[in-house]
Amino acid sequence: MRRIRPFRTYSAKPEQARASRKWFVVNADGKTLGRLASQIARVIMGKHKPTYTPHVDSGDHVIVINAQKIRVTGNKMIEKKYYRHSSYPGGYKEEKLRDLLQRRPERVIREAVWGMIPHGRLGRRMIKKLKVYGGPEHKHAAQRPEPLELA
Repeated sequence: MRRIRPFRTYSAKPEQARASRKWFVVNADGKTLGRLASQIARVIMGKHKPTYTPHVDSGDHVIVINAQKIRVTGNKMIEKKYYRHSSYPGGYKEEKLRDLLQRRPERVIREAVWGMIPHGRLGRRMIKKLKVYGGPEHKHAAQRPEPLELA
């Protein structure tokens, strides 16, 4: 009797993943921070593709514009804090979301997306495909980014 082979799982090679990268642009105006970040993280990791492989960086590039116009629910604007340390004694700093949005709106979205992707060599490569701009202009017109419609 003839033996039937089981289905083989597809595993993408790094060269194949690099060849099929696209550029997307997302307008963050009026979008909720967490929902926006989770959908961006999904595209950056490549989970929206049928060829997704966990150990290969198969995601696409994402450009976020109007980062300073994001929305948050509840009292997060005053209560949510971002922390950093300068590695010097007494170098601990904390900043409220409201203040950070005025000073560096790009950091808010980058921190939210970073929390949703792998933390290691692969994640550091993935986060480089995220470009965030506080205003409506970006400098990646040469890549001809497509608008990404988020749910």
